[in-house]
Amino acid sequence: MKRNIFFIILTILLTNFSAYAQNRKADRNSEKRSQPKNIILLIGDGMGLSQMYAAYTVTRDNLHMTRCPNIALVKTFSDSDYITDSAAAGTAIATGHKTTNGFIGMLPDKTRVPSILKYAEDFGLATGLVSTSAITHATPASFISCVENRNMTEEIARQFLYTDIEVFIGGGYDNFSKRADGLNLIDSLMARKYNVARTIPEMMAVNGGKMAALLYPNHAPKFSEGRGDMLSLSTAKAIDLLSTDENGFFLMVEGSQIDWGGHDNDLGYVINETIDFDKACSVALEFAERNKETLVIITADHETGGLSLPVEELVSGSPVGKFTTGDHSAIPVPLYAKGPGSDQFFGLIDNTDIFKTMYHLFGFDVLEKGLKR
Repeated sequence: MKRNIFFIILTILLTNFSAYAQNRKADRNSEKRSQPKNIILLIGDGMGLSQMYAAYTVTRDNLHMTRCPNIALVKTFSDSDYITDSAAAGTAIATGHKTTNGFIGMLPDKTRVPSILKYAEDFGLATGLVSTSAITHATPASFISCVENRNMTEEIARQFLYTDIEVFIGGGYDNFSKRADGLNLIDSLMARKYNVARTIPEMMAVNGGKMAALLYPNHAPKFSEGRGDMLSLSTAKAIDLLSTDENGFFLMVEGSQIDWGGHDNDLGYVINETIDFDKACSVALEFAERNKETLVIITADHETGGLSLPVEELVSGSPVGKFTTGDHSAIPVPLYAKGPGSDQFFGLIDNTDIFKTMYHLFGFDVLEKGLKR
């Protein structure tokens, strides 16, 4: 009798386990098929694993980006160099194409290529850019413009007028107003129905429509010099405005100055900027958790400084980094992802794969095929 009962219980357990396994398999397959309505791409310029882990150490395991369930490592070399610059790396992420250091939005032969932001516009999504640098700086410029020299900031500003971008927030007011060609692009933006904000309170007061928030003449100040919560507030405001579009949106957010701390070999600068960038990541992740239709991707364009962190210094919670260069390095950078389609990011990937995966998850490949028929 006991033996029969044992086999009955075993049969029930095996049946339940089999059903559970089938349900888990179905859940995984469903996740793989799921497509995001919105994508928020956050780029910590110059943020390698050491920069992340230094901030992780100081915050005592309270770094929001590390909560993402899907992680990859990203190769960053450009078409011209083993060590990329931000222009070529930004172009690779934005367009899916390697290019020459210094080029933005074009191939080494200077053929222009569209960015994920441009595709999003063409297929009816709302779009936005946020940066703690001038909005005409290399990384945000890679999503909006096509120039053969990243220093062509006035031309990059002019190319904003060629787009339908709904929201852009950062520095760089002078590139739109105090120009060598005498053009006043602020008037041009206002003629195109943009709400132009010069301060954070003005930005926060905009409740709808298009917005160009050019908050500083050039770059924003360091976080340690009074920038405050500009990046997280700007991220929240951009999401608030873009999420009203029923078709979905694409938003790129850059924490620009992690890179600058690396160039200065200033670990305090790096850590402050990485923690501030992580606050913006938290805003995006919290929105995604509520929204359920948003993919959040957090990565870097390259590592800066060749930073190392000796073990005995990490234990104290106050790391003292050692830099090996005042420039970029070739070290792969981390990528963290959460939300629909995030399981498509894993292993060692190329920076061009970020564009390709976003393009596929948005369904633009299917839409383009439909248009060509």
